[in-house]
Amino acid sequence: MSELKLPIQTIIFDFDYTLVDSAQGTIDGVNFAFSQMGLPLASDDTIRQTIGLSLPDILTALAGEAYSKRVEEFTRLFLQRADGTMVDLAEFYEGVPETIQALQNLNIQLAIVSQKNRHYIQGILAKENLVDAFPIIVGGGDAAYKPNPEGLLMAISQTNSDPRSCLYVGDSVTDAETAQRAGIKFIATLSGVTPREAFEDYNTYAVLEDVPELLNLLNDV
Repeated sequence: MSELKLPIQTIIFDFDYTLVDSAQGTIDGVNFAFSQMGLPLASDDTIRQTIGLSLPDILTALAGEAYSKRVEEFTRLFLQRADGTMVDLAEFYEGVPETIQALQNLNIQLAIVSQKNRHYIQGILAKENLVDAFPIIVGGGDAAYKPNPEGLLMAISQTNSDPRSCLYVGDSVTDAETAQRAGIKFIATLSGVTPREAFEDYNTYAVLEDVPELLNLLNDV
């Protein structure tokens, strides 16, 4: 665990597998696109492993580099399907809405940096009346794909935060590398599909089972 400058000013969250389980919407969208493209359907578990990647990377991970030329078609079909299903099929992890409200009560600024399109994020947040909790959302298409740190740097700038007092919370090694490149502290959550040992090669401030454990961590520092 590395040293953290206090007080914590801003916490920036990844979205999928960190705050929300939107696996069913992604599985549905991927296999809809594959069926329209004449590709074999992928298993649920295989698709789950790709959640958090960009849509181009999901396509190549599941279908192979040979299909990289069909990224635009895949993206169009995925979004066509997701527009009708993604928000409805997403579910917040237990205790996350209450944790977000508690962080607001501590006067900590909150933001989201994710590969998911911003309008899906806002629609899912609206299900728990949390849109106002995240005035800064950098979604897919708003910045370069992670692990490029552009999105995190945008969020830090837009919240007028001191990077030394910021945390990025995410579930994947891509998130860990993004935080490292942006020069801010990273907290890993095990709510996704990435095991604890995968974070050992990164300068991780803490590894938590889930986002609600953040409150215990903040009370301890």
